[in-house]
Amino acid sequence: MTSVRRAAALLVASLVVLAAATPAEAAGYRYWSFWDRSGDRWTYATQGPAAERPDDGSVRGFRFAVSADSSDADRPRGAADFGSICARTPAKAGTKRVALVLDFGTGADAPSGERPPATRTVCARVAPDASTAEALAGTAGPLRYDSNALLCAIAGYPARGCGEQVAADEKPSHEAAPKDDGPSLGLPLGIGVVAVLGGAAFWQARRRRNA
Repeated sequence: MTSVRRAAALLVASLVVLAAATPAEAAGYRYWSFWDRSGDRWTYATQGPAAERPDDGSVRGFRFAVSADSSDADRPRGAADFGSICARTPAKAGTKRVALVLDFGTGADAPSGERPPATRTVCARVAPDASTAEALAGTAGPLRYDSNALLCAIAGYPARGCGEQVAADEKPSHEAAPKDDGPSLGLPLGIGVVAVLGGAAFWQARRRRNA
């Protein structure tokens, strides 16, 4: 019984330490979030764009905003229909088409001194095994990444900054978000996932080239 009580006490102590280390009011982060489209619904992606290899006919979205984690993140806005986005990009043998929705966010989410471009859609025609990151690079450059492989800028926006923390009292209000759209991933975890998956994809591609 004593050992059980000790284990329980240790668990409680650990939770207290974790609670003390967590800010009472978490700040948000300013970053590009990555989304998968299924039917008429956006779902927060669980893979980084460098690791995900979408099928032909897929729709993927990116949204720049300030958010604390995936449950708080704003979804891409505007039309997201593959048929409309890729209507002028005919199918071609040996390639696939991926529709991309690029939402640069609102002025409230923009870094100081910058103005977000209008939301746009593009249709990327890429190799059958291309990743979402490759589709993005071919249609919405220049892209900017940090040393942890976090996507910092699409089409040069924003010109500076990358996943910086925003004080809670400076965080803009968010759109209402439907629930049950996937697991809630905080930005620090999201950065790690993108970095690990992006690195794995890089080394796999390097091995294939050297084989």
